[in-house]
This record gives sequence, C-alpha cells and structure tokens, in this order.
Amino acid sequence: MPAPPCPGRLMVITGPSGVGKGTLVARLLQRHPRPWLSVSATTRSPRAGEIDGQHYFFLTRTDFEQRISTEGFLEWAAFAGNLYGTPRGPVEEQLAQGRPVLLEIELEGARQVRRTFPEAFQLLIKPPSFGELERRIRGRGTDGEEAIQKRLARARVELEAEAEFDAVLVNADLEAAVAELARLVGVDAAGPPAP
Repeated sequence: MPAPPCPGRLMVITGPSGVGKGTLVARLLQRHPRPWLSVSATTRSPRAGEIDGQHYFFLTRTDFEQRISTEGFLEWAAFAGNLYGTPRGPVEEQLAQGRPVLLEIELEGARQVRRTFPEAFQLLIKPPSFGELERRIRGRGTDGEEAIQKRLARARVELEAEAEFDAVLVNADLEAAVAELARLVGVDAAGPPAP
C-alpha cells in the first residue's frame, strides 16, 4: 500500500470513462475542503450557466497558444476543435500554500504532467472488472452503441497503462473508495485534515 503524498503535493487522478473519477472527487471535496481541484482552461465558448474561473478558464485561442509557448500549462490537448489544458500558475499557488491539489485528467494529460511535474503523485482509478465498467457506461443511457464501443476501446488502453501509476484504486464500493482516496490525498474523509 503506497504512502500518501505529503501535504501540498500534486495528485493526478485518471481512469477510464465511467469509472467514477468525478463522483469520487466530488464526494471527497464535499466532506473535506482542504484539497483543491484544479480548474482547466479551454478555448471553447462557455455553455449556459458556466462561470469563468469556476467551471473553466475561458481563453481566446491566441491567449491559450501564448501560454503554451511560455510553458503556462502542466498539460494540454486539442479536442473537437478546441484546446484544453491545466494552467500551471493556480496549481503552483495552491501547492505553495500547502494545499493538496487534485488534477482529474485523461491518460495523455497524466503522461504530460509526468514530464512537466515529475514529483506529482499519479493515481489510476480502476473498475472492479471490465464487465462492470461496461455496465456503468451503458447504464448512463447517454451514448449510442458506436460511442460506447469507442469508450470501451479507450478504457482498455487506459487500464493497460496501470504500471505507469504510483497507486491504483479500485472503485468497487463508493464509500470504501472515497476513504482510500482521502488516505492517499492525506486527509480524513470524514473530518479535519490529517496531522
């Protein structure tokens, strides 16, 4: 069992679509305010109800590309004609204050962070089985069969990268997984920060 990262450490959290990354992180943050979840930047337009700096930092393409050229992102990628990335500045500010920082990102982003911020603690969230992951993805009822097959193919690639990570957390039981995530982050999921 890996030791939890020290306070003020960057933790990269990744795993396949449908594994429950967002649910685990949201549940942890509901119970404990100390960890800080990084906000991504994007060149896409805000959707209804989205707030700049809360949901995303909405940047022009020119501004985004300027930040790429000055190494202003820990990781970035192009997707569906837009750019997405993790701004370096806010992450470093939170780390300097001694707060644990969480990045919930995809595998390729995790690999980029490993190069740009090698001291980050990398965590892979896994399903209890591939069949259970497929059941969860189908249970959402939001994707057609072609999209489901693409998600499952991508999930196989992501799960095959397990050896690249510092720790692996199996999300079989939500409460147990939240408790283990809290331990790895270095906080008590039910109460105040761990000493």
